[in-house]
Amino acid sequence: MCQLLGMNCNTPTDIVFSFEGFRRRGGLTDHHVDGFGIGFFEQKGIRLFHDDKPSANSPVADLVKAYQIKSENVIAHIRKATSGRTSLANTHPFVREMWGSYWMFAHNGHLQNFAPARGRYYRTVGNTDSERAFCFILEELRRRFDDRPGDDELFAALAPLVREIRSHGLFNFILSDGQVMFAHASTLLHYIVRQAPFGEARLLDDDIAVDFSAVTTPNDRVAVIATLPLTENETWRQFACDELAMFRDGAIVRRERPEPPRYLTAEEGLALARAVGASA
Repeated sequence: MCQLLGMNCNTPTDIVFSFEGFRRRGGLTDHHVDGFGIGFFEQKGIRLFHDDKPSANSPVADLVKAYQIKSENVIAHIRKATSGRTSLANTHPFVREMWGSYWMFAHNGHLQNFAPARGRYYRTVGNTDSERAFCFILEELRRRFDDRPGDDELFAALAPLVREIRSHGLFNFILSDGQVMFAHASTLLHYIVRQAPFGEARLLDDDIAVDFSAVTTPNDRVAVIATLPLTENETWRQFACDELAMFRDGAIVRRERPEPPRYLTAEEGLALARAVGASA
């Protein structure tokens, strides 16, 4: 399977600290070695970096670290291939235009027998189940709305599409149009919201710590989403199984989850991945 990383915040912020821990899982502290990608929204534009090599020792990842790009919405992905060969065309995050804005998507999971009809507006370039799901979501939203609806209406339209895809297997994903960020968990997905008073954070996968109080203002708020927590001394929250959440300005503004909520341990989540043929 794969791992996801997302950031949504209320002021342009660099993701170097989180990305440094995350990228090490692509070949050093974990075995997600079939490529990586990271995309940054900057106003109406995006910066998108892909490599079909492991992120832990990728020169492209080194460039991202050195660049220290600031963004309000970022999506990153390290890949362990379960559908589609290792190639740049199959490397997440995927990007398309809709309603005059870029949309970005990354998926962690495995979908079985998911073969939607060929779309009128959106078609795949590679051959992954992930890109098929992304194109299906955009196709259905584009058919329904001529222009971007409001956030609540968009959330309400997206939720049943997510449930339909979820019926085909594991569907953890992050999706953003640069204004809001959606996160959905089938199995394992966590998040943390950093805001004043800020403190020190230390990575799990590297001997690196940062004192956020020295690099932020009291008004900053940053939400970080990851398959598994990235730091050892902070309290991360877990999304419930089949929970869909929408972030704006570093906070969850809407969420939908089954009641009572169900949470998997890391061991249970990894076992489910292996059971459907996805190594995690």
